[in-house]
Parts: sequence; C-alpha cells; structure tokens
Amino acid sequence: MGSSPERRQPRITVPTLGLIASAGVVIYLAIDILLAFLRPDLSLLHRAESDYGVGPYSWLMDINFLVRGALSLALVAALLRLAGGTGRLRLGAGFLAVWGIGSALLAFFPDNPPGTKVTAAGVIHLDLALLAFLCAVVGTIVLAIGLRHFPPSRALAGFLLVVAVAATIPLALLGHTHFRAHTLDGLYERIFLGLELLWILIVGIAIRRASEGGPG
Repeated sequence: MGSSPERRQPRITVPTLGLIASAGVVIYLAIDILLAFLRPDLSLLHRAESDYGVGPYSWLMDINFLVRGALSLALVAALLRLAGGTGRLRLGAGFLAVWGIGSALLAFFPDNPPGTKVTAAGVIHLDLALLAFLCAVVGTIVLAIGLRHFPPSRALAGFLLVVAVAATIPLALLGHTHFRAHTLDGLYERIFLGLELLWILIVGIAIRRASEGGPG
C-alpha cells in the first residue's frame, strides 16, 4: 500500500517488432518464389502478383497478403515506440499503417485476372491495392525524411530516401499499363513491391540493432 505501481513493460518489445518486420519480409519473398514455381502458367512479366490469389494455391497468396500486412504493422508499431512518435514520424507511420491494413484486406477480395468476369470483389481488390501502394510510397518517403533526425538511423536515412523515391518509378509505370493484357504490369509491380519490402527489411534490421542496446 502507498507504493506506486510498477510500469508495465510491453509484451512485445521493440527488438521483437523489428525482428517480426524483417523476418516477415523473408517469409513473404519465400512464399512468392514458391508460388512462381507452383504456378508457372502465370507470367512474372505480364501477370500481377494478385493473380496468384485466384485458382490453384490461392490460399498461399492469401497468407502472403496477411504476412505483408502483419510485417508492415509491426514496423509501424516499432517506429512509433522507438522514435518517440514525432509529428513527421506519426504521419509517415500512419500512411504505412494504411498500406499494411490494405495489404491484409486484399486476402479477402480476390482480383479479376485477365479474361475473367469482372466481380465486385475484384474491383474492391484493385481499389485497395491502389490505395495501399500510394500510401506505401508516401509513407516511406515521409518516414525516410523524418528518420534523418533520429540518431540510430541517420546514416541510413539518405539511402532509405533513395529507395523510397525510386519506388515511385515502377508504380508510375504500373499505373500507365492500366493492367492491360500483354503489358509489363507484372514486372513493374514486382519491382515496386521489391523496393518497398527492401525499405521495410532495412528499417526492421536497423530498429532491432538500435534498440537491443537499451531498454525495450
């Protein structure tokens, strides 16, 4: 009685969140590679990644959407907790959170592969993907700028900004294709996703290393 209650420590520490984010990227890429072998009928150059979510092994792509959402939200939580949540970081993390939530929701709305009937779920899938992709670009750029003022990531901030800005190029090219048949929409989408996942991987590893030296 009379003594102040001890402050509860978060069940999931910042290093663990960084590990979830970086390990999630590895898992996501592994599933993507597996799907490429399981579905050789889908061209990596001309078919969107979401097309794996329709037909054989669609459940694997659904899992991958959920993995992408989970790893992104883990990174958001780690950034806000470790960096103190300044205005710019909160804004960038908010955009990245929309990307994470949108990525997870894609698992519940199969897309419309070329030559198939347009469905309501497919339209929602396309809108969600567009929103998620745009938020990923804005979020990573804003966060890269904000991380320049955060000592543990200051050395990486310039490279992170280059990666984030570079992702706008394949995204613009992807938008220009309008997902028409015989375009390079599959290639552009995979380059875009690769750059965004690279950004998350680097930050996840940096957060884990920076936070391991201090209290969780």
